[in-house]
Amino acid sequence: MLIKVENLTKVYKMGDLEVHALRGVSFSIDKQEFVSIMGPSGSGKSTLMDILGCLAKPTSGKYLLEGVEVSTLSDNQLAVIRNKKIGFVFQTFNLLPRTTALHNVELPMIYSSISRRERRRRALIALEAVGLADRVHHKSNELSGGQIQRVAIARALVNEPSIIFADEPTGNLDTKSGEEIMTIFDRLYEEGNSIIMVTHEKNIADHAHRIIHLRDGIIEKDERTYNEKEVNR
Repeated sequence: MLIKVENLTKVYKMGDLEVHALRGVSFSIDKQEFVSIMGPSGSGKSTLMDILGCLAKPTSGKYLLEGVEVSTLSDNQLAVIRNKKIGFVFQTFNLLPRTTALHNVELPMIYSSISRRERRRRALIALEAVGLADRVHHKSNELSGGQIQRVAIARALVNEPSIIFADEPTGNLDTKSGEEIMTIFDRLYEEGNSIIMVTHEKNIADHAHRIIHLRDGIIEKDERTYNEKEVNR
């Protein structure tokens, strides 16, 4: 089992006000699953993603990642998990704008004591995998939105993580670019990667083979889509 959460809650305190973002969420995710987390604004989906990605801690409840209870880990151990086990793809891309695609993809490896030659080799392979072999020396501000998101995906893949988290990965893209990005995620899933994606768009969520619906901090529905690519896998 890749992920297991039990009775997860998250409460934000704003002065005397308490905001309950998550209200006792429980589910599990196996390795090599492609799961979408859907819900309207304020449903708790981004909070849940932050906790699963070890970017935030729950107020109560348990979160086990590959059998390890995350709350027992030190900040240094969490940093290692974020760097080596998790690949992040964000709606806002989070790339360095005046830095080449190659260097942006190399960045996660700088903190992993990997040699410069090996960093370059892995980054080139990752960029080729997302169709950007001819754009490796282009700076981020010289690329289209779809190409920038491809760089972000390559960066997420370069350390060969156990799981890829994608937070609204098509949110800032036009329809055509969004579908091209989802084709990459489809292929990554078919190659055996585990993917958890937050989205509010039904057509994007349908690329996954399982959709967890959140509303007001609770799971409203957990359904399998049984789409064509899952049947043929």
